[in-house]
Amino acid sequence: MHIGELAKRSGLSEKTIRYYESIGILPPPQRGSNGYREFDEQNLERARFAAGARSLGFSLDDITEILAMQHRGETPCRTVLNLIEQKANQIAEHVRLLQQMEKELRQLYKLASNFPIEDIDGKDCICHLVKEQKAG
Repeated sequence: MHIGELAKRSGLSEKTIRYYESIGILPPPQRGSNGYREFDEQNLERARFAAGARSLGFSLDDITEILAMQHRGETPCRTVLNLIEQKANQIAEHVRLLQQMEKELRQLYKLASNFPIEDIDGKDCICHLVKEQKAG
């Protein structure tokens, strides 16, 4: 199959397929006599795996390692399971931080809702409270 069909069947763009080829996620495909890439079902399976793994937040390094394990005849299932747990934990922490930020924003809004909103110098309005917030 040509790159357009691989893109359609895998859900990846042609540009992404070329990039994945350049970094080794997809092996260099055979070339037809016209120089066009000729992908096979194995390429399609790798591309689908990469697309699914990316949608779950796996890094390109993670995907490369999983595919390398398969290529070496190793079972990557434990690695994939561990990555899924890590990603879920990262998301849980991110949600916790976002909820904390929402709480702080609502408190700031409540505190500042009675401040003047026409203070051009920003000394007696909400702007000075924003400047006092700690970064990160």
